[in-house]
Amino acid sequence: MTSAAPSPSPALRPVPAGRNFGLLTAAAIITSLGTNGALIAAAFAVLESGGDGGDVGLVAAARTAPLVLFLLIGGAVADRLPRHRVMVAANTLNCVSQAAFAWLVLTGDAELWHMMLLTALCGTGQAFFGPAAEGMLLSSVSAEQAARAFAFFRMSMHGAAIGGAALGGAMIAAMDPGWVLAVDAAAFAMAGGLRAFLNVSHIPPRAPGGGLLADLREGWKEVAGRPWLWAVVLQFSVVVAVVGAAEAVYGPLVARDQLGGARPWGFALAAFGVGTVGGALLMMRWKPRRLLLAGTLCVFPLALPSAALAIPLPVAGLCAVMFVTGVAIEVFGVSWMTALHQEIPEEKLSRVAAYDWFGSVAMVPLATAAAGPVETLVGRSEALWGCAALIVLVTAGVLLVPDVRNLTRRSSVRKISVPEHSSSGSADAEGSVGRLG
Repeated sequence: MTSAAPSPSPALRPVPAGRNFGLLTAAAIITSLGTNGALIAAAFAVLESGGDGGDVGLVAAARTAPLVLFLLIGGAVADRLPRHRVMVAANTLNCVSQAAFAWLVLTGDAELWHMMLLTALCGTGQAFFGPAAEGMLLSSVSAEQAARAFAFFRMSMHGAAIGGAALGGAMIAAMDPGWVLAVDAAAFAMAGGLRAFLNVSHIPPRAPGGGLLADLREGWKEVAGRPWLWAVVLQFSVVVAVVGAAEAVYGPLVARDQLGGARPWGFALAAFGVGTVGGALLMMRWKPRRLLLAGTLCVFPLALPSAALAIPLPVAGLCAVMFVTGVAIEVFGVSWMTALHQEIPEEKLSRVAAYDWFGSVAMVPLATAAAGPVETLVGRSEALWGCAALIVLVTAGVLLVPDVRNLTRRSSVRKISVPEHSSSGSADAEGSVGRLG
């Protein structure tokens, strides 16, 4: 008689999934498939319309500028209104803007100001979506589930990014970029439909009182009072800006001029996606005791893609670098989300998430808009080496903050007591998912 098959390792068993978990994971997979191809398509739509590197940077900056303007408001709104309604409204705006962008590109009528305006609308939707989605995630998993739930969700989302980036690059090589943008619009419509069915009955309504400015002040006090939080937010204001300039502007240009076009760049982005899946699998097993020390050390590899593009490495080498970077950023991402879940009161999650996102994107419009002029001034390779150096310097600086080095994972996290005026439920609510993505 044959022996029974061994049971799966506990670290690899599926995370207990409630209805919200399934809906939000499915929605995140769908939007990840569409968006990763659309980001490549937008850059090549600009280039194929006669634009140059400076124009690519302007369109990328137009996407992120509304994040700077509206993220804090979006966080306050998400802590007041039902978070799933904010998410659906944002998805609707993204769907309409991407559909219009696709139509103009397919008909050959897209001008630079059209593309900037429509990507700005898409960025506005993200400003309201991001804090609501992150608050949904962080408030809806128990302390025991948190780390594995975050890793499982991110693995699912980034797994979809592998196919999205590769498919987007292949589609652009074979047909008009407008079709990739049309797919992204359809993905937003489907994801918004799924999110409309989220169950938020466990979240008590928030009593009237205070105002938007009072909410923002409360969120700011929460951030300013935690050195580990504001230090990492400041770090990523630089890191995200230079990574954005390198990958949104210089990456497509290097791919076009030295690597053979959109397809190799799509493969490189897909390799990053494979790395994120590997990193998420790692974090389903590994629970570093010093959360932020482990996470911050894994930010250093984010300098590698800029260096690889500066050389530039052949496609195989670039893909290997992007894979390593994907693994590293997932170690940081899961550690960071676990720290937020452990330390931040539930009723302030979306506002803290908004300040987190605000810090991350505040300098992106400037960096992407300046990427073209900097290239003209110092050269593309020198600009990319500068990006790599900045990432290393600011990450080394963050390690000087004692709270970053010493914040420790607690084996049992206190249950967060939610005041009656809070807009959200307890940390032990039904399993769910959220963020970025």
